[in-house]
Amino acid sequence: MSHVRVMLDYFHPWPNSAGLYVARERGWYREAGLDVELAVQDPGRGDTLEYLTRGEVDFGLFPPNRLLARRAADAQPLIAVAAVNHRALEAIQTARSTGIARPRDLAGRRLAYNPTPRGRAMVRHLVAADGGDPDAVITVDAGYRELTVDDIAAGEADAAFGTYWSWDALRGDLPEEQRLTWPVDEIGAPRYHSYLLGTSESFAAAHPELVRAFLAATARGYAAAAAEQADTRALLERVIPYFSRPLIARSLALVAPTWTGPDGRWGVIDENRMGPYADWLARHGAIAHTRGWQASYTNEFLAAAPVRTTAVSAK
Repeated sequence: MSHVRVMLDYFHPWPNSAGLYVARERGWYREAGLDVELAVQDPGRGDTLEYLTRGEVDFGLFPPNRLLARRAADAQPLIAVAAVNHRALEAIQTARSTGIARPRDLAGRRLAYNPTPRGRAMVRHLVAADGGDPDAVITVDAGYRELTVDDIAAGEADAAFGTYWSWDALRGDLPEEQRLTWPVDEIGAPRYHSYLLGTSESFAAAHPELVRAFLAATARGYAAAAAEQADTRALLERVIPYFSRPLIARSLALVAPTWTGPDGRWGVIDENRMGPYADWLARHGAIAHTRGWQASYTNEFLAAAPVRTTAVSAK
């Protein structure tokens, strides 16, 4: 039995990692000879990519922009081996009480987000795409904190960028009819995979069959998580017991359809998302260049036979 350590995509588990938990719970990793440990990052020691670089985890979930930035900086080669999400999960959120009715209305208003080079570029792009003045947006540095709509209604900021429409945007007590949430891929953002699953090039080269077995079991996990949401929700309640059952159920129902591409398969990384997104990041100064972006990912470890997910509503 090979011990495999996997780092998740957030500071705590949430429904986007459900497929990993389901694969472990159903014994599919064990059938493949894998003893899988699921871990979350300690931000004081870096993000998932830094853990992968140090060899402290074998696989990890991460946003593609961070992978592309590391590749452009000639850091130790890491490689994506599967796509987890086939659309962007980020959103801009506000409360109707602010009077903000569309992205261009953010000009002159306070927008809370983590002002990384990529974050700034995305905000400017979205405001300009709606005909607004990106220079007039007032940045509120929220760091890693994700403001809820309740924080916005209380006056902490006028809006927030970076919250996930399938998770953070669902939290808070403000009634639904008093919220406005705009998924970024519906208001002009380039297409991209929100999260990829990857490893180091050296690990993939040394253990190709292990990588294939891990991905095959993970694909089964995500298919089952999407198709059997009541059981999946019950499993998630055990690993994130501090979130409410309705929140977990709604998040799972929303995020599950993002796990497959147009062909219904889990895991296939789309060059039409990776290439244009790398170009967009470079043009906006979020990464140094696009050279070698094709080498940042591979689909060669995925099973040839499709593993399809059928998302259903939670019971």
